[in-house]
Amino acid sequence: MQRYGMVLGVKEEKIERYKELHAAVWPDVLEMIAACNMRNYSIYLRKLPDGKHYLFSYFEYVGDDFEGDLAKMAADPTTQRWWAECIPCQEGLPDRAEGEWWAGMEEVFHCD
Repeated sequence: MQRYGMVLGVKEEKIERYKELHAAVWPDVLEMIAACNMRNYSIYLRKLPDGKHYLFSYFEYVGDDFEGDLAKMAADPTTQRWWAECIPCQEGLPDRAEGEWWAGMEEVFHCD
């Protein structure tokens, strides 16, 4: 199992919409997350002292082909429609890696 933490900006005027979407995630989206070997998935919201709002996500990956599972998720028509609802609420970080939307984070501590 591999743990992942990621961060992304969220537009202040879209926070309530983002919360509404995630209060009732489409069942097919949840099924695709599970089918792509992601477990224990959480998203947190925080306003930082810079005045901007950020989303922090955490999930555990239990598969053996992360890139393949990400491609499977990205090819799913329902997931594409879900992202079309979510992405207008979000802001990518300017220093994210090439090809990233959610910026990856380095794990510096873990305790079971």
